[in-house]
Amino acid sequence: MKQKSWLLSLSLIWLVFTLQAQTKKPIQLSDLTKIVTVSSPEITPDGKHVLFVKNYMEASKKEGEYDYKSQLLLMDIQNPSQVKILNGPGNDLSNFSLSPDGKKLAFVKSWEGKPQIWILPMDGGEAQVLTHEKYGATSPVWSPDGSKLAFSISVPMWAITEMPAWESPRPGRTYGDEPNYLAIKEGLEKEDTRPNMDGDVAELRAWLAKNASKNDPRVIDRLNFLGERGLSTDISFRHLEVFDLASQKSTILTSGYQNFGGAEWNPEGTALLTTSLETDLHPDFTTDLNTSVYRISISDASIQTLFQSEDIRFAGASFSPDGKWILVSGQKTDDRAFNQSLLGIAKADGSGLKWFTEEIDRRLGDAKWADDSKSFYFTGANQGGFTLYKAEVPSGKISTLISGPVGVNSYDIQGTQLVYSLTKVENPNELYLADLAGKNEKQLTQFNSEWLADRWVSLPTGHQFEQDGFTIDYWVMPPFGQKSGEKYPTLLEMHGGPTAMWGPGEFSMWHEFQVLAGRGYGIVYANPRGSGGYGKVFQKGNYRDWGDGPAKDVLTALDKAGEKYAWIDQDQLVLTGGSYAGYLTAWIVGHDHRFKAALTQRGVYDLTFFMGEGNAWRLVPNYFGYPWEEGVKEILDYNSPQTYVQNIQTPLMIFHGDNDLRTGVRQSELLYKSLKILGKPVEYIRYPEEGHELSRSGAIHRRLDRIGRIVEFFERYVTHPN
Repeated sequence: MKQKSWLLSLSLIWLVFTLQAQTKKPIQLSDLTKIVTVSSPEITPDGKHVLFVKNYMEASKKEGEYDYKSQLLLMDIQNPSQVKILNGPGNDLSNFSLSPDGKKLAFVKSWEGKPQIWILPMDGGEAQVLTHEKYGATSPVWSPDGSKLAFSISVPMWAITEMPAWESPRPGRTYGDEPNYLAIKEGLEKEDTRPNMDGDVAELRAWLAKNASKNDPRVIDRLNFLGERGLSTDISFRHLEVFDLASQKSTILTSGYQNFGGAEWNPEGTALLTTSLETDLHPDFTTDLNTSVYRISISDASIQTLFQSEDIRFAGASFSPDGKWILVSGQKTDDRAFNQSLLGIAKADGSGLKWFTEEIDRRLGDAKWADDSKSFYFTGANQGGFTLYKAEVPSGKISTLISGPVGVNSYDIQGTQLVYSLTKVENPNELYLADLAGKNEKQLTQFNSEWLADRWVSLPTGHQFEQDGFTIDYWVMPPFGQKSGEKYPTLLEMHGGPTAMWGPGEFSMWHEFQVLAGRGYGIVYANPRGSGGYGKVFQKGNYRDWGDGPAKDVLTALDKAGEKYAWIDQDQLVLTGGSYAGYLTAWIVGHDHRFKAALTQRGVYDLTFFMGEGNAWRLVPNYFGYPWEEGVKEILDYNSPQTYVQNIQTPLMIFHGDNDLRTGVRQSELLYKSLKILGKPVEYIRYPEEGHELSRSGAIHRRLDRIGRIVEFFERYVTHPN
C-alpha cells in the first residue's frame, strides 16, 4: 500500500474517533499497566491451535510497584475463546519449540540458577528438566522426526583446555604464567603455587589471582568490557549439543574459541546448519570479520563450509521442507554499518546462491519457509511500519502482504494459515489470523480491545516533504478535547538509534504519545535522515552529521506542521528525545531557542568521551572515525552538544539511569554540571538500578514515574486553553 493510501485510511479513522471523543476519556498514565502484548506465535502441526506468549503487568505485593508477567497460551484458532494456560504463575517460559508431532513442548526455564531445557507433555502432565548443563542451555530445536533436540550451551573461556591462538591482552604476560583466577573461583584448578603477597613473583601472582577470583578487584583486559548495567570482563562461547531422547545421551558437536549460532536441521535429521566465525583473533577484535555458514554432521561432528565470502557476512541459513533449497540471509560488508539485509536461496549443496531482496533496500529478518517449499516469508521495518513480505522460489518475485501504518511484530505460517502479532494505532497489540496472502484478516485476541473501549485515542496523520535530496516522513497527533479556534501546546518527539524508526506501526512509543496527547498536547514526530526503514542512502544520510542535518529535518517537520494545523501554538512548543535523540535534544536547544522547555533522556553530549564511556562506542568510528585520525577530532567537537552548552537558554531536564552503560552516565553529569555552573535552568533525574532500557523494560513504577515527570516538567512552562 502506498503512503498516500495510508494517510487516507488514517484520516477516515480520525473522523470516526473525533465523533466518539465526546464520550470517551483519554489514555491515562496508569493504563501502561493494562497494556498486553502477544508474541512468538507457533501454529500446531494439525493447524487447529496456536501457541503464543501473553506479556502483561501485575500489581506487586510491594505497594506501588508492579511485576512483569508472561503466560504461554494454547488457543483454538477456530474458537479463540478456548484458551489453555500452559505455565503456572511465576513460571515464565522462553525459547519454546513444539515437537513435529505436536505432542511435546521444549522450552527454557531456570533450574538451580542456570537456564535449562525442559520438556512438557502437551496432553497433560508435569514438565521435566532435560538438560543439566553446568553453564546453561538455551535455544532448543527439534529434529524433523522429533527424536532429538539440538540446543546451545555456554562455555566460559577459562573452561576450554587448549591455549587460544591470540596473545594475552595483558602487557608483558602470557596465558601460561599465572593461575587461572576464574578457574580458582569455580574450584576447578589446584594452585601449584602458594599465594603469598611477600613471596616471589610466582607467589605474588597467585595471591593477586586469588583476589581477582573474588572480583575484588576486577581485572579488565578486554576492549568490550562494558555490559548493559555492569562490567563484562569474562568471555564465553556458544556451542552446539544434541540430545537423543531415546538413549537419553547427548553429544557436543562443536568446541574451541568460536561461537556457533542459529542451528537449523536438514530434513533428514542428519545434519545442522549453523553460522560461525573461525579466526585466530581475540573475540573483541572480530567485528569487521565475516561469519560463514557451516554444515555439521550429527554422526561424527564433521564440519563442512557451505557459504563463505570476503564480501558477505552470513547471518543464517535453513533448508526448505523438501530439502531442495537453502534460504540464506546476509549482508554486504563493504559498508557494513549502513548496508541493508539480503535474503536469497541456494541449492541444497550450497551452490547457485542468488539474492532476492537487494531492491527492497531494507533491514529484513524473521524469514520462514512455507510448507510447500515454493516460497518464504520475511518482515522488515518500512516507512513507519513493519511489513510482511513473500518471496517466490525460484523466480525471486517479491510480494508485499501486510503493509501500511501497522506493524507485524512476529508471525507463523502453517498450511494455508498465517497468524501474526500486529500493532495498530487504535490498538497497540493483538493476535490476528489471515490466509497466506494476508487477506481475510480475523482478530483472535481482545486483550487490549476491552479496556480501550472507553478510551479516546489520538490518531496520527502522516505527511512528507523533500529536503536536501531526502524524503522526510512526519506525523501529527491532535490533542484531546481539541476545539475549533483554540491553540494547543505541541511536543516535538524524536527517536534514538540513530537508526531507529517511528511511525503508526511502531509499538514502543504508543503509550507515551497517547498519554501526552490525552493531557492536551499536540505531538509531532518524524523520521529524519539517518533513520532505519528507508534504505541505505537515507540511513547513511547523517554520516559525520549527527547535528545539523537531522535537526534541520525534525525542525522543518515542526514548521510544516505549524503551517498545516492552525491549532498548533507556535509559542508553546516543547521538546524531548532519548538516547541519540537525547543527543539531538541537547544539540537543538544549543542552537534554537524557540522551545519553552526541553527534556533530554539518556543521551550522549561529548562524542570523543563517548568512545570511552559507553558500550555503544563503535558508533563513533562508524559515523565519524577515530579521534586521533586526521581531522576527526574537529568533526567530533563540532558535532558534540557540549561544545555549545553555553548557548543553551531553554529550561532543561536531564534523565539518566544509574547503571546505564550503553551511553554512559558521565555524559549527563557533564551536561548537568556545566549548565549549573553557567547558572542555567536545569534539573537532573537519576533512576537507581536502571540501565538504558528504562522506558521500555525498566521497573514499571519507574517507567510510570518517568512519563509523569515529563508531563509535570512541561506543565511548568506551557498554558492550555480553558
